[in-house]
Amino acid sequence: MSSSSQFRYTQTPSKVVHLRNLPWECVEEELIDLCKRFGKIVNTKTNVGANRNQAFVEFAEVNQAISMVSYYASSSEPAQIRGKTVYIQYSNRHEIVNNQSPGEVPGNVLLVTFEGVESHHVSIDVIHLVFSAYGFVHKIATFEKAAGFQALVQFTDVDTALAARTALDGRSIPKYLLPEHVGSCNLRMSYSAHTDLNIKFQSHRSRDYTDPYLPVNQTAMDGSMQPALGADGKRVETQSNVLLALIENMQYAVTVDVLHTVFSAYGTVQKIAIFEKNGSTQALIQYSDIPTATIAKEALEGHCIYDGGYCI
Repeated sequence: MSSSSQFRYTQTPSKVVHLRNLPWECVEEELIDLCKRFGKIVNTKTNVGANRNQAFVEFAEVNQAISMVSYYASSSEPAQIRGKTVYIQYSNRHEIVNNQSPGEVPGNVLLVTFEGVESHHVSIDVIHLVFSAYGFVHKIATFEKAAGFQALVQFTDVDTALAARTALDGRSIPKYLLPEHVGSCNLRMSYSAHTDLNIKFQSHRSRDYTDPYLPVNQTAMDGSMQPALGADGKRVETQSNVLLALIENMQYAVTVDVLHTVFSAYGTVQKIAIFEKNGSTQALIQYSDIPTATIAKEALEGHCIYDGGYCI
């Protein structure tokens, strides 16, 4: 399709760009990903029109909007979201007026920005610990965007998410949960248009606390793709309140109840998930804090659940 059918050059430039032919229920994060390279985005309006396939994006400066429209007018590669060609033009409006911006419309998923830190400074277990204080956290997905290190945190319902946001927005993560060299980590929150996150496996970047059978990526317990090294050059294991247990020499069945009995001797067990991986039985055991998990690990490492060397 020629560029002349996608852009109307007779339009008066505006800070607000109008996008058409968007995928169904296109969310704010997808719009920002497409537009952020051209300048600072100050507002968005999604799911516009009868088919909910249009949106508006407002830039801080009109030259930034001109840059985007001009780029796609002359580019041989069309603007795309989820493989769909997106048609772009200037809007007749010069600002977006929302009764509530998309990030202010209450939902059960919070978009959290961690200010003053890098992604490896705040583990997903710390995020879970902080937000679980306000209700059951279903899923967490972390990522890095232009705004910095961010996470989507999914609660059961809007009320729980609202309670967490009210309590934590603008607050800081307790210092004792952060590395010693990190000054502070401030939390900035808005609501996401997502209602149910699609988590494909447990890892150091994503967790689904509702599905004990979800495949586990080994980096789930590492906290980083690049493990830290100690002074002796050996890997320093990242501490966590979640233990990954591998059970060997399985002569008897090991159930959730059996594991709960064993691990509860060292503190309150919050959650247990059992799964099979690479032909072996493994389990995730979650305590309320790292010290309790450390005590349990030191006490049970290499020990047998049953006499005779069974279920090590």
